[in-house]
Amino acid sequence: MAMQRRYALLAAAGLFAGAVHAQQYPNRPIRIVVPYPPGASVDYTARLMGGKLSEALGQPVVVDNRGGAGGVIAAEIAARAVPDGYTLFFGTPASLCISPAVRAKVPYDTMRDFAPISRLVMNSQVLVTLPSFPANSVAELVQMARSSPGKLSYASVGLGSPQNLGLELLKHRAGLDIVHVPYKGGGPAMTDVLAGRVQIYMASIPGMLPHIKNGKLKVLGVAGLDRVGLFPNVPTIAETIKGYEFVGTWYGMFTQTKVPSEIIERLHKVLNAALHNEELKQILTSQGSDPKPMSIPDFAQFVRDDCPNWARAVKLAGIKPE
Repeated sequence: MAMQRRYALLAAAGLFAGAVHAQQYPNRPIRIVVPYPPGASVDYTARLMGGKLSEALGQPVVVDNRGGAGGVIAAEIAARAVPDGYTLFFGTPASLCISPAVRAKVPYDTMRDFAPISRLVMNSQVLVTLPSFPANSVAELVQMARSSPGKLSYASVGLGSPQNLGLELLKHRAGLDIVHVPYKGGGPAMTDVLAGRVQIYMASIPGMLPHIKNGKLKVLGVAGLDRVGLFPNVPTIAETIKGYEFVGTWYGMFTQTKVPSEIIERLHKVLNAALHNEELKQILTSQGSDPKPMSIPDFAQFVRDDCPNWARAVKLAGIKPE
């Protein structure tokens, strides 16, 4: 009995220490590990949200860009950080869902190592081409591709990227033969698309928007589940191709699973309040991002449901883990 009382007292002391720590949080700068280089739309959104965290919590929030390896480098850094709430991870499907599906082994487990804090935005992908391209819709593109198998090509930023998987799913559902041309980054891919060396490209709206607005690209279809406000007259690909289910990419804030729940709840409240701020919403939507906050349990379930979708897309694309 004495030993049991001792264990109970130790447990209670641990809970008390955790509660005190949470009450004092934060008392020093917070770091957000971002799996992309500066200047990307992911980085831009992370800095916006970091600014809101800093305003609300009264501490500096530093963005730590760790691009490369499909987000694995950044995810490993975040997963192995001390679970004290001072290292957050700006998660995307690439690092948390796709990389574990296309690699034989990654140094983290998405469900085991990461605690969801808040889903931030959804980014629909758009299917684009040059204004001079003969097809003006997904239906016309399908007709062209079927009449000339292997003649059309599409760009992506690499095997297993969201762009690659979105278009491979389109090819699979519509029975098309379109050649995949992988690039080492969005810059080189966009250069060849704008030059007409590759006919088709699919990417998130924020990266495409400047070229669409200046008339250098036209939108054939939206890869998300719904039409988007920026292009209300552009149908989704699913409206033309039955069975095409591609949610699009999302950004979310995560931390380590051992971070005290009181800290996670506080961060969640701050981020959700920011996402309901009209000024911030306007900034995000003008960039092509759709603010979509969720409760912590709903976001956790969303990630559990979405990662298998990306894994299925990887299999459809014929990608074998390496």
